[in-house]
Amino acid sequence: MSGTHADEVADGPEAPAEETPAPDGAAADSGPKPGDREDLGTPGPPLDRRAPFYLGFFGGLGALTAWWLGSTLLSISSTLLLVVVSLFLAAGLHPAVEALVRRGMRRSLAVLTVIVVFLVAVGLFTVAIVPVITDQVAAITQNAPGWFDQLQRNERVQQLNEEYQVLDKARDYLSGGDFVGTLFGGALGIGLAVLGALFNAFIIVVLTLYFLASMNSTKAALYQLAPASRRERVAKLGDRVLAGVGGYVSGAFVVALAAGLSSLVFLFVVGLGEYAVALAFVVALLDVIPMIGATIGAVIVTAIGFATDPTIGLACLIFYVVYQQVENYVIYPRVMSRSVDLPGAVIVIAALVGAALLGVVGALLAIPTAAAILMLVREVFVRRQDTA
Repeated sequence: MSGTHADEVADGPEAPAEETPAPDGAAADSGPKPGDREDLGTPGPPLDRRAPFYLGFFGGLGALTAWWLGSTLLSISSTLLLVVVSLFLAAGLHPAVEALVRRGMRRSLAVLTVIVVFLVAVGLFTVAIVPVITDQVAAITQNAPGWFDQLQRNERVQQLNEEYQVLDKARDYLSGGDFVGTLFGGALGIGLAVLGALFNAFIIVVLTLYFLASMNSTKAALYQLAPASRRERVAKLGDRVLAGVGGYVSGAFVVALAAGLSSLVFLFVVGLGEYAVALAFVVALLDVIPMIGATIGAVIVTAIGFATDPTIGLACLIFYVVYQQVENYVIYPRVMSRSVDLPGAVIVIAALVGAALLGVVGALLAIPTAAAILMLVREVFVRRQDTA
């Protein structure tokens, strides 16, 4: 019994240990220790996400954030437009780099070669062509009042002029010599417009060269944003989109160059050599615009031809009617067959929407953008629907 009683005493609760008195001169610690949690009360229930105040507050905060982002994008829209144009130009030069690499040239040397050729072409155009175009535009401006006088001799034109005085107003406006200044807001406006155009051109050239030199690293960085399980497919789709955009940009340049060179030769032969370079440049520049660009260029040249000599005007009319058929059914399909696969209705709608959003630049970028979107729809959405 004594042993059992001893075991029970041993298994029972231990007696509280005696507190060790604090050392002399030291105060006893009566506050919470580092490991202890201070009692701050019972946590309340979580916020009700369906409460009107919660929905209104965070909904308003989201709306304000969206408005701020939208206003920020609008404030930098001009800069973003320069970046987009530079990307498209770099994509247009990228096939030339790839062609040199396939022929055995190192990529760095191929990029350097394309960059040097691009800069030399821009420099030669600026030095050799721009002064000629400027002189010929000045000559066109000086001769425009005389052309209006010739138009007034036509009976039908005289009737229209008697009713609306259109030719008289246009002749006075051109003979005054200040229509360019009025267009750009005076001498200061002309200077600012020229400086702005030169600055934008410089930025586009610099960004184009940078994007071209870092094309592979930029693509790799963008593809890494995709999940690892889909990265390979995203990379293949991205490469295909880039190839399509590059093919369209380079193809549009080839088509415009063909239109400009053919117009240059024709204008020298027909007797408009005094304005041949300027008018051929206008035709090539407008020919890049989808749908209406080539027609606008042909109308301008034909009008000047009729104003100079009716025989020359008739020759211009016949030439451009024939050439547009050749371009639409021979040159354009062969050049664009590998890069843009779009129905005609989609091309028209894309060009109209792009022109409405961003003007001429939007019309230029609309077709390759529509081709890229249509390709992604076919490869992603339609294929997923087929396997569903």
